[in-house]
Amino acid sequence: MSQQALENVFQEWQGNEALAEQMIPLVGQLYRQNNVVATMFGRSLIKRSVIRILKDHRFVRKLEGTELSVEDTYPILKNMVALNLGPAHVDVGKLAVMFKRQGGGDVEAFLRKELHEIIDGYQPDASTGEPQDVVLYGFGRIGRLLARVMVEKAGGGNLLRLRAIVVRGRGDVAKDLEKRASLLRRDSVHGPFDGTIMVDAEARTLTVNGNVIQVIYADSPSEIDYTAYDIHNAVIVDNTGIWRDEAGLGQHLQCKGAAKALLTAPGKGDIKNIVYGINHDAIGDSDLIVSAASCTTNAIVPILKVLNDEYGVVNGHVETVHAYTNDQNLIDNYHKGDRRGRSAPLNMVLTETGAAKAVSKALPELEGKLTGNAIRVPIPNVSMAILNLTLDKPTDAAALNDYLRRMSIDSAYQKQIDYVDSAEVVSSDFVGNRHAGIVDAKATIANGNHAVVYAWYDNEFGYSCQVVRILQQMSNVRFLKLPR
Repeated sequence: MSQQALENVFQEWQGNEALAEQMIPLVGQLYRQNNVVATMFGRSLIKRSVIRILKDHRFVRKLEGTELSVEDTYPILKNMVALNLGPAHVDVGKLAVMFKRQGGGDVEAFLRKELHEIIDGYQPDASTGEPQDVVLYGFGRIGRLLARVMVEKAGGGNLLRLRAIVVRGRGDVAKDLEKRASLLRRDSVHGPFDGTIMVDAEARTLTVNGNVIQVIYADSPSEIDYTAYDIHNAVIVDNTGIWRDEAGLGQHLQCKGAAKALLTAPGKGDIKNIVYGINHDAIGDSDLIVSAASCTTNAIVPILKVLNDEYGVVNGHVETVHAYTNDQNLIDNYHKGDRRGRSAPLNMVLTETGAAKAVSKALPELEGKLTGNAIRVPIPNVSMAILNLTLDKPTDAAALNDYLRRMSIDSAYQKQIDYVDSAEVVSSDFVGNRHAGIVDAKATIANGNHAVVYAWYDNEFGYSCQVVRILQQMSNVRFLKLPR
């Protein structure tokens, strides 16, 4: 390549960087002023860096087989700002691809057609609804990630307000608060928190990116009156896993200021186990206690749903290769569970999982069709589910992958199912992925009526994003998604 050609490539990159920089304030303005969440094939563009925006554009080529540049999306965003849009989730990437495929033309006219439902829908004095108070009961791995996601989403009409966290008393309040703040600020798996955290020991609060969060010290729900902190009709998100039935979780509802409870673990008894994207519509106003099921159930149910819809699942086995958890021991020691007493960082540990049986709670049509087991492996995060299935209809790997790819782009399960087609990806590449599960296309095996599908999932962050989606459903926070 000549020196001039090299210079042209570099100048093109710089030009793309400049356009991406100009996109950032447009995305922010749409979000904060119009309550419009701009996405790129399901990936949020809000608060993203220049490089992340450029990488998201490159990602489209793997999904759609077509190049998408910031030169394509910048005019879309610029014209969207001028159209006085009402609240919605708008996929800028899909709009840009549609516009390119129709041969270009008048951008404004195109947007007026595709976004006609929200054109001139912004009313500066109109309320988009009442903010929903949320309390995190417990502040461990999932609790802290939920805090990160909720703080990130605060504003822009999201309406979920993280008002408090509940932890057990530790004696020295000032020291305890500093430690809580430090654990939120620094994470060995997910990296540093993107923002600022201030501690007020006297008020017992953490101010996180402008969100004032009350820290409440209590050893049981019976000790808490949320109204004393001006918290009302709150959804209590129980991250402790101590209680999983209505009797135990019902303690939260006895607290003044609490209205509903959401469990971040599989529920027992008659509690509805919800996998967002699959059966979230089953949440009614009368459902005061709801479970977000498990991370594994969330990872496999959407994929099983689309496979059953297209091919029919006769039966199958789900093998989970799961990152170790806080429940296991660092070194060999007593544990009430079989094998879990052995050192987690030094062993693969064969254990049970209820995920396969739990599938039927979200997908009754698969009742009794699946078995399951789990192997805990020496990594701290990101797991894999191997779906070994017998199908009603024969297929091959290419057709199966093409179908799953399309489901990840254009179906109602876009937020739940991701898709990757690379022979080089490993578990750490999926840390921070917001989808419930990620299909690994290169690993797919299909021959006649037998298929094996491999699905990665961030069992911490991806699951936390699913929990927040359920929170939005419970709080009647819903947005129109365009283009249709």
